[in-house]
Amino acid sequence: MKRSVLVAALILALMTPGVGQVDAASSETYRQLNLFGDVFERVRAEYVEEVTDEELIEAAIRGMLTSLDPHSSYLSPENFDEMQVQTSGEFGGLGIEVTMEEGYVKVVSPIDDTPADRAGVKAGDFVTHLDGEPVLGLTLGEAVEMMRGPVNTDIVLTVVREGETEALEITITRDIITIKSVRWRMEDKVGYVRITSFNEQTEDGLIDALEGMVADAGDELQGVVVDLRNNPGGLLDQAIAVSDVFLDTGEIVSTRGRRDDSTQRFNARPGDLAEGLPVVVLINGGSASASEIVAGALQDHQRAIIMGTQSFGKGSVQTIIPLPSHGAMRLTTARYYTPSGVSIQATGIVPDIVVEEATIEAEDEDEFTSEADLRNSLEVEDHEVDSHLRSQEALEDYQLGRALDLLQGLALISGLSTQASAAN
Repeated sequence: MKRSVLVAALILALMTPGVGQVDAASSETYRQLNLFGDVFERVRAEYVEEVTDEELIEAAIRGMLTSLDPHSSYLSPENFDEMQVQTSGEFGGLGIEVTMEEGYVKVVSPIDDTPADRAGVKAGDFVTHLDGEPVLGLTLGEAVEMMRGPVNTDIVLTVVREGETEALEITITRDIITIKSVRWRMEDKVGYVRITSFNEQTEDGLIDALEGMVADAGDELQGVVVDLRNNPGGLLDQAIAVSDVFLDTGEIVSTRGRRDDSTQRFNARPGDLAEGLPVVVLINGGSASASEIVAGALQDHQRAIIMGTQSFGKGSVQTIIPLPSHGAMRLTTARYYTPSGVSIQATGIVPDIVVEEATIEAEDEDEFTSEADLRNSLEVEDHEVDSHLRSQEALEDYQLGRALDLLQGLALISGLSTQASAAN
């Protein structure tokens, strides 16, 4: 009787306007629903341990959604609440963006200055065990739930990393993750802005950063480096807003779903807040989703030079659909396309200038002799020396160093052109 009621309820759901229409082809659907009802009743009656109907239905929903693609999933009421907090810029956890690949949890990127980042987790790591329990066989949602927990408690991640012959065990202490999505500083006369994720604070943070750069450097500001490396993405509207900051006109991104009428196009509003200054965008394999929207839009409009390594390649759009009193479902509903009409799903954004990550090590200065070391060398004249100072982080970051060199070189060429025009 209960099985019949369950099947009838599922059939009624399919008949609900907007969900599906009953026609001749529905006979196969009815047959499959009867199969589901048979399995449901057999499990609840004969499984070795008692399982509630709610647990079985929730597990079925999880299985249905996770079988579609790595990004569709069921969010329990607790997880739905956490997701809403996360997009606001503060949440509890490890500070790690993950996906599922070949049955294991793959790290898209650790979030800057979080427990996972400080513990040494890197983009591209595969998590095989959580506190000694194998990940294989778990859904992404189940693995994420295991990684969540009370603040100040530890979890051990067993990680397989490319280039390492043995698995690594990394202990991470859970904490409240507060994300300041935008940080900036000056590198001589070039502004450097790091965007770690796209949450509700990102657009305002970027505008504040640009205003701060202009206040610091004024007319001497030579350009802006936008660092999107290891940025896992976030809110679509924030990716559009960040792109719009640097664009004066034109399409930013379009999304196309299953239906012909589902296409949406998002265009820039007049006003380039960077006022035409040269822009370099840094990306790598940890740059995903919203990061790729920004990089693709600025690349297609030739508004920025994209530098670094190929991005992650997440070109799909997820819609959060609340389920009354039962959390929500995250469903992949569309693909997004760059202004030139290209989908970067599974291919990523290819940089204009490929610069691999590298470690810069200083040469032993004792091996070299300078003019100042020679006997009776002339003393330095007492005048101001134009110094191009960079932060220690910039000196150690090869990709950032190349971006700064490029912008300073462009500024030099522009200055020479201006002098030549004045002379003529």
